[in-house]
Parts: sequence; C-alpha cells; structure tokens
Amino acid sequence: MAKAAKVQKTNAMRELERAGIAYAVHTYEDDGEEARGLGEAIAAQLGEDPGQGFKTLVTVSPAGDHVVCCVPVAEELDFKAAARATGEKALAMLPTKNLTAVTGYVRGGCSPIGMKKRFPVVIDETCQLYDEIFISGGRRGIQLALAPDDVIACTGAVVAPIVRER
Repeated sequence: MAKAAKVQKTNAMRELERAGIAYAVHTYEDDGEEARGLGEAIAAQLGEDPGQGFKTLVTVSPAGDHVVCCVPVAEELDFKAAARATGEKALAMLPTKNLTAVTGYVRGGCSPIGMKKRFPVVIDETCQLYDEIFISGGRRGIQLALAPDDVIACTGAVVAPIVRER
C-alpha cells in the first residue's frame, strides 16, 4: 500500500494545534481555476454536502475595517446582514489583488483561521446544523474538517443569518 503524501502544515493548522482543536485534513485536486462555483466543485470532488462547506470571504467597511465572512459554498453573502451582525455601517468585498497582503492567503485558499492579523469573523447560522463543517485549510488543495463550535471558538466568530435570500 502506498503511503499518503504528507501535507505541509499551514498557519490555520498550526493555530488549531496550538489551541488544542481537533481537525481532519482533506486534500483535493486544484486545477488552478478561480471561477465561480469553486467550493461546489470541491464538495463534489470530495463527495461532501455543499451545505457543510464554508467559503471565506474578506470584506471591508467604508472606514477600512476588515471583516471575515463565512457562508456555505453554494450561497451568496448578504452584505447588509453581515454589516448588521458585526456593527459595521456597510461592507463590500475586499479587492482580490489585496487579499494576500491583508490575510496572508491566496484566493481559493483563504481560511478564517491563521490570517496575518485577527479580524472580526461572522459565520452563517447554518453552520450549527452540522456536527462537522469544512473550511479552507489555508492553501489551495487543502480543506479542514472540524466542529463548527471549534471554528466559532477559535475565531471568536459571531453566528448570524448572513446569506442572501434566493
């Protein structure tokens, strides 16, 4: 039997280990595409429920404050609801060109855990429907599985309804 390839630890993994939080690493094939629906494609590749996969979106307020928002991969962020949940006047997406400088992560590999600096985090309330959710592991091709309560505790997240109504 062939040995599984060893995965190099990311900042997210190191932070979880320092906090004593259990997690599982899932790897997937990264084709380098950064198209819409990436999270859904990853869930399909891994045979996961897309409702359990949470994408990390970094937003910015008019005052320049950053807020990290986690929503299910098949859903869209309701910016007004996220702003209300975090006490901001308004929120807009951080331009992708600024993502690495602000977070230390690249698009498609951005985790709410282990960023260069701690930012306020808000996670959609649907995370509480599951015993385990999936978040980016801090690098494209790596996903972490862990309890939603552990994500909330590790990031100090606010839990609120922040997905756009269809």
